[in-house]
Amino acid sequence: STLTTLYYKLRAGLSTVHMLDVGKWPVFALLPPEELRLIRQACVFGSAANEALYVTVNDEVFALGTNCSGCLGLGDLQSTIEPRRIDVLCGKKIVSLSYGTGPHVVIATADGEVFAWGHNGYSQLGNGTTNHGLTPALVSTNLQSKRVTEVACGSHHTIALTTDGEVYAWGYNNSGQVGSGSTANQPTPRRVSSCLQNKVVVNIACGQLCSMAVLDNGEVYGWGYNCNGQLGLGNNGNQQTPCRIASLQGVNIVQVACGYAHTLALTDEGFIYAWGANSYGQLGTGNKSNQALPTLINTDKERMVEVAACHTSHTSAAKTQSGQVLMWGQCRGQAVASPHLTHFSSTDDVFACFATPAVTWHLLSVDGDDYLTVAQSLKKEFDSPEISDLKFLVDGKCIHVHKALLKIRCEHFRALLNETDEDAIEIHQFSYLVYRAFLEYLYTDTINLPPEDAIGLLDLATFYRETRLKRLCQETIKRGISEENAITLLSAAVKYEARDLEEFCFKFCVNHLTAVTQTQAFADMDHDLLKNFISKASRYGAFKN
Repeated sequence: STLTTLYYKLRAGLSTVHMLDVGKWPVFALLPPEELRLIRQACVFGSAANEALYVTVNDEVFALGTNCSGCLGLGDLQSTIEPRRIDVLCGKKIVSLSYGTGPHVVIATADGEVFAWGHNGYSQLGNGTTNHGLTPALVSTNLQSKRVTEVACGSHHTIALTTDGEVYAWGYNNSGQVGSGSTANQPTPRRVSSCLQNKVVVNIACGQLCSMAVLDNGEVYGWGYNCNGQLGLGNNGNQQTPCRIASLQGVNIVQVACGYAHTLALTDEGFIYAWGANSYGQLGTGNKSNQALPTLINTDKERMVEVAACHTSHTSAAKTQSGQVLMWGQCRGQAVASPHLTHFSSTDDVFACFATPAVTWHLLSVDGDDYLTVAQSLKKEFDSPEISDLKFLVDGKCIHVHKALLKIRCEHFRALLNETDEDAIEIHQFSYLVYRAFLEYLYTDTINLPPEDAIGLLDLATFYRETRLKRLCQETIKRGISEENAITLLSAAVKYEARDLEEFCFKFCVNHLTAVTQTQAFADMDHDLLKNFISKASRYGAFKN
């Protein structure tokens, strides 16, 4: 069928227009849409989720927000509502990014280099000093010949994973979280060895004051603070060196994620184990009792493919193989003690909408392959003659569309296209501009017209009984009203019997009466409309001294 052809065409060889939607994170709210479209990677952090770094399509790196402790890496302590470029990172290709609550920020690049900046009171920048870093600086001690692939930060310590499967750690060590066998702070990167000496680590994570590592054989090791049982060892004693979670013997773990004081682990069969603090239900066990040993979580769902948690919060999330997203723990102040099915499409959305603070749990990134969402794919195929099976002829011009999509999106077309096999339909009652905007809306859910033309679309929306489109048109018109076009918009609102809009335009005209009466549109106003306007304006008290 045409729909099948459309589907396979959309899935094959598409590239370039994919983007990262960071719109759910309030810190990005002031960026214009054209800027948001260029973002390919992003991270939101800070005690109030009011700081962010992002990377654009051109590999330029920008920062914005409150700049606490210089953690925006801009060389000063000035906060900025406008994005500023971090020159030293441009073109670096960031592959991993993590932040501590100090705050400090650490990244790993595609070349395996590590850069760190921000708060450094506990040497968490790994440069051997406790001086704060206002710009990204290379972390080089003991790492010169190493390539780092992943970094993770606790509140004030940092760990890094190399291509050889070695773990290096530095910074705050009051509970043994750098795994050195003591509780002295670690001023420069030091290899975490003891039990990990000849082992290959494939995944790392940090809680507030602890560290976790997954080996290539599926074993999990933990070290650092353990008063809530977050190391999963069956006790509450801190560990100054890595210790294997013995009770997971025979279970193959592929990923761990750490919350503030709890840990989630994903098995190769798609099961989730959880342990540690549970006063917000963040373990998902159905109660609020801490667990010092890994506990299998009952999700009643299909196979899980991702677990998510962040050391700044008590929120947990997971994603199923078919893309369903579950959340539990502290969700906007509420304690949700069992996994709860959401309508989200990614675990990132859980943290954007429900975590406190609403920071990212990992570096947000566009899929590496040239993947397009269904919405993006459909948008791209609008008015593309190649695989369309219907065209509209308006004012002598063609608009190419797909019957299946029109039937799905619009009752009018469902009825019309079930009765006709035509592959071309002529439209006389609407202009090309308006009809094209209508069809484009069915593909994109948005309207792209100046307010004067949105009036014609409002007429069409009324005619086709498209309530949502009608509302969008009215919003567009209200947003675009000016002294210059107010009379034109008022006349159109009267013509199309859009009462709400008429009232809105009328009030605008009265409130800007002097300027509006001096426009050309006012001079050209229809006689009856002018009469009505003057009489209504005088009742409104517009001509009183």
